[in-house]
Amino acid sequence: MTTPSIQRPTTTAFFVQAALSFGLSLVALMIGIIKLPVGPWERGFLSLGLVFVVSSAFTLAKCIRDRQEVAEVTNRVDKARIDKILIEQDLFKPGPV
Repeated sequence: MTTPSIQRPTTTAFFVQAALSFGLSLVALMIGIIKLPVGPWERGFLSLGLVFVVSSAFTLAKCIRDRQEVAEVTNRVDKARIDKILIEQDLFKPGPV
């Protein structure tokens, strides 16, 4: 028996908006670093910081998503156990009086 996967309601418009805002902010920051009146060492340091922040943001988003998926799986297992207990209960079975 397979359980249907839980789909989060993410519209195409939301995905496009998120991708565009990320791309626009990344490009704007890169242009700002290039146009900044500083030497190449400072530009390199700021560019390295930009790469570090972007990669850290992706890693953090992945960790948050993974924790949420683990919680959903745990909730589904708990719900399945409760459902099994409820199914096994026979209300019409004569019990001790």
